Amino acid sequence: MVEEELVQVYTALGEATANLIKGKLEQAGIPVLLKYESLGSVVGVLVDGLGEVRVMVPKRFEELARQMLV
Repeated sequence: MVEEELVQVYTALGEATANLIKGKLEQAGIPVLLKYESLGSVVGVLVDGLGEVRVMVPKRFEELARQMLV
């Protein structure tokens, strides 16, 4: 199996927002991976990049995902 390249299409400030974005993209059939600093998630900090969640999709879905997030 070949691993697909993932690209970042959004940076959310917190896990709740990231999960809303993820749900919207997944409803359109776009696979989503959320990447975040584990410390920010545990402590609930939104300072200096902690608490930021990167919304990642396979490269082939990048254009569609970006259009949906405008």
